[in-house]
Amino acid sequence: MTVETGRPAGQPDPKSAAGPSPLAPGTVADPPSTPMSDAGPSTPPQTRRLLGRAALGRAGRAALLATGRPPVPDAIEPIVQVHRRHHPGADLALLGRAYRLAEASHRGQKRKSGEPYITHPLAVTLILAQLGAETTTLVASLLHDTVEDTEVTLDQVAADFGPEVAYLVDGVTKLEKVDFGAAAEAETFRKMLVATGDDVRVMVIKLADRLHNMRTIRHMKPASQVRIAKVTRDVLIPLAERLGIQVVKTELEDIVFATLHPEEHAGTRALIADHEPAMAELFAPFARSLARQLAESGVAAEVSVRPRHCVSVHRVLLRRGEGGRPGAPHPADLGRLLVVVEENADCYAVLGELHTCWTPLPGEFKDFVAAPKFNLYQSLHTAVSVDGTVLEVLVRTPRMHQVAEFGVVALGSPQPGGAQPGGGEAGGRDEADGTDPGRPGWLSRLLEWQQETPDPDAFWSTLTADLSDDREITAVTEEGATLVLPSGASCVDAAYQLGEEIGHRCIGARVNGRLVALSATLADGDVLGVLTEPPGGPEPSGPSPQWLDHARTPGARIAIERWLAAHPAPPAEPARRRPPAPAPAPPDRVPGGRARLVIAPGHPGAAVRLARCCTPVPPDRVTGFHVRGGSIAVHRTDCPTGERMRGAGRGPVQLDWAPDAVAPSDRAPAGFRVTLQAEALNRPGLLADLTAAMSATGLDIVSAVVEPPEQLRVRHTYTVELPEAATLPVVMRAMLRVSGVYDVRRPGLAAPKPPRLRPHLRAAANAGDPGAAHVRPSWGMRGSSAAFDPLDGAEGAR
Repeated sequence: MTVETGRPAGQPDPKSAAGPSPLAPGTVADPPSTPMSDAGPSTPPQTRRLLGRAALGRAGRAALLATGRPPVPDAIEPIVQVHRRHHPGADLALLGRAYRLAEASHRGQKRKSGEPYITHPLAVTLILAQLGAETTTLVASLLHDTVEDTEVTLDQVAADFGPEVAYLVDGVTKLEKVDFGAAAEAETFRKMLVATGDDVRVMVIKLADRLHNMRTIRHMKPASQVRIAKVTRDVLIPLAERLGIQVVKTELEDIVFATLHPEEHAGTRALIADHEPAMAELFAPFARSLARQLAESGVAAEVSVRPRHCVSVHRVLLRRGEGGRPGAPHPADLGRLLVVVEENADCYAVLGELHTCWTPLPGEFKDFVAAPKFNLYQSLHTAVSVDGTVLEVLVRTPRMHQVAEFGVVALGSPQPGGAQPGGGEAGGRDEADGTDPGRPGWLSRLLEWQQETPDPDAFWSTLTADLSDDREITAVTEEGATLVLPSGASCVDAAYQLGEEIGHRCIGARVNGRLVALSATLADGDVLGVLTEPPGGPEPSGPSPQWLDHARTPGARIAIERWLAAHPAPPAEPARRRPPAPAPAPPDRVPGGRARLVIAPGHPGAAVRLARCCTPVPPDRVTGFHVRGGSIAVHRTDCPTGERMRGAGRGPVQLDWAPDAVAPSDRAPAGFRVTLQAEALNRPGLLADLTAAMSATGLDIVSAVVEPPEQLRVRHTYTVELPEAATLPVVMRAMLRVSGVYDVRRPGLAAPKPPRLRPHLRAAANAGDPGAAHVRPSWGMRGSSAAFDPLDGAEGAR
């Protein structure tokens, strides 16, 4: 049912700009009527009543002869009639020559149905004519099987019809099983995709070819029917969706559904037939009311009811059902209302009238006019409540309707100015509707990763996985770059889309300002920050095998697998029992007991031990406190434990480091136990990298404790044995250089405020590694020193 609103005088009829009618499901020659009128000239109704089809054919040939134009063969007359509606100035002589070559080449060949083989290229060409394809595409479709199944060569096609037609024919020609064996199908699709990258019409011809083959699939063997239907479901239908050719995609879906699930298909068709009268009764009053309201508002529009196809109804019933079984149908499930207006601004005017006069459903409005889908689709979607029933409404212009139905075909030839395939830029981007007919973004990404998968089986499995989800999201990096990713993509996918080097150096991510795991799934509109190791350094730590578990895009998976293959994990070393630790030495002596570390004036015989809470190391400022047993515990002056002991009334003991401890020599004691804490962003391999960096400085790691990650941050606590005091700042700086580590500290200390360095010290604090007695402090996220606290005098460590 179609309802047309009245329009003020002088305004154009939106039908005059409408596109071609949709394809007729299940037939080739007779497209059904549609709310959108055809744009070309038509025969007056009274003439159609007086003249039969044969009389019209004779009259047309007589007119052609009178004008000196050669007549076209009778077999392609239906194609010519449809083609003229879209392209009145088409070169019909070229079509006639192509048909004659195809008919002569296929003469004597039969299809499985017993029909002459020439009926197949004729049917495929009629499908493309109904889609509105230009003459070059129709010529190539008439010849698309000649090189594959007859004696005609590609050179002959190029000589007779030009290199553009030859390129299209070559793109859809299958590879021989004799040459490729079981890989022939996968390699044929690879070849077609590569050719589609230069000229998208290659895939359009293939889709029309598969549509006619699916219409006649009943003549195939049952096993072949299932095999062909599954390939169509997994590859061809997603490609039709991505190219925006909705009329082909919906018919293919219904035929595949009937082939693979005949009982469910028959049940759904019966439900649709039973509820069609109720659907008409439900939508008709609403359509008339909306048309009347728009006419009163001065909005020229055409309102019609769009029935859903079988698979779409089945999906709606599955969402409503439970346990994987379809739910009970409702008449509103069987269709939607389509409103076609003249201008983009009128779309929003219709939306305003809808939401003003009826109750809109929150969350059901989608604006694909301002933000088109990846497959060129544009429309406004909304749902309103009409007498307690929810009805869906689509609003679009005639141009949007053409693109929504026929996708890239409605955009015309991707070869501007007659450019040869592969020899020029693709058609320019249409800024008015946001379309890019030359090479869609999804196709560019597919062509990139297919080059990295030479194995046919790997290519086929990756292709089907990549096409399994036709939804996409858009994320924006913190630097302003736009990333278009498949739905379900993770931060790993985004990192590798920015570049393989960035992906290998990725150690963390921020999404909308918050740290998230690399496995976090991105949503549409997220702002992403990728945290990486500093460039220009040593070889990056690279991905771990676990990244493959949450890599969604083929490009990311291929890059990760290539890295893992080039950097195999070292074999696990057998566990070795650690030798028993030696008996603890006196606290103020080295393991050999050669010299004292701390001098306690006035207490020459007292045992002195270094406190484990703050692990003092020369040249820390220290103080002592008497403990039980008459010994003296040595604490740093800023140790919280020492502060509590002082507050409890224990008098401090003046202490100082022994000269050999401050300035190491051959006679100096060795062996300082120190506890260090490293705070870092959690990532695979962090523990191994930290321990390797520490061991390279010559120390011995006594113990290590890794706390459970919290909000992607992790804390490592190490107890180490230093060969000498001067090794401590070297170790801490080496830890800070490890990728992901943002703070290194000695635990148990009060958090002092960052000091304000004098200008000459501030300049020195940024100039390379200092000496043993002058260590630059590194202030981390917690505000506490990561090395030694600076002192006012030159005698302290900075």
